[in-house]
Amino acid sequence: MPQAIWYILGGIAVLSVIAYFIQERLIFKPEKLNPDFEFRYDIPFREYFFDAAPGVRINALHFYREQPKGLILYFHGNTRSIKGWAKYARDFYRYHYDVVLVDYRGFGKSTGKRSEKEMLSDMQYVYQKLKEKYGEEHLIVYGRSMGSGFAAKVASDNNPRYLILDAPYYSFRKVVERFLPFLPVRFVLRYHLRTDKWLAGVKCHTYILHGTRDWLIPIRHSEALARINPEKITLIRIPGGGHNNLPQFDEYHNFIRDILKY
Repeated sequence: MPQAIWYILGGIAVLSVIAYFIQERLIFKPEKLNPDFEFRYDIPFREYFFDAAPGVRINALHFYREQPKGLILYFHGNTRSIKGWAKYARDFYRYHYDVVLVDYRGFGKSTGKRSEKEMLSDMQYVYQKLKEKYGEEHLIVYGRSMGSGFAAKVASDNNPRYLILDAPYYSFRKVVERFLPFLPVRFVLRYHLRTDKWLAGVKCHTYILHGTRDWLIPIRHSEALARINPEKITLIRIPGGGHNNLPQFDEYHNFIRDILKY
């Protein structure tokens, strides 16, 4: 084998080892908040802590109405914290729904060492606690970008009223392979978040919203997800929408309104 090939293979091996150990820094971009940070909003809310496991506290914000039609459980993307994501609660609150946003381990005030298994377990724990109060017939699970994997997993293990996925990926591995095609991602990646696998087990109707100009997670991911179960999955294309700007489009709000009115 030519010496140049050995150099290339050695370089890939070194990069693979580095990627394995630093991937959390690349995947998760959390905003951390001091434990005594005070949230301030101009609509009624409560702050919750869910003791999901020994030494693990999951922080959440609950925007509430006196007589809600139901509850939206919102799983956000891979950046910031619920402090910033909370502005999107208005998109559902205006239609008389309560909204609960949760921070993953290491985000905001949430604590605990991250792994895919434990993070998924945390979200199931939160869902279970909310189900005890609201009943699943009034629960809607919403996943935004990275949160779509958590939302699909929770919906597949339970029976919410609807599942809504906003700019989802087919699987997390597919996203990473697009940007790092030269690495053996299948073996290096510790977070796979198999939206495709979990969506196949979702029993309720699923709505997928995706911008046609999303460069980060192209709409072909959602088109492939919709083909998993065409009778129970509705793909809603937002013409001209990117990855982070769907709430700027009237079509997005019109579809959310139409979904929530039933």
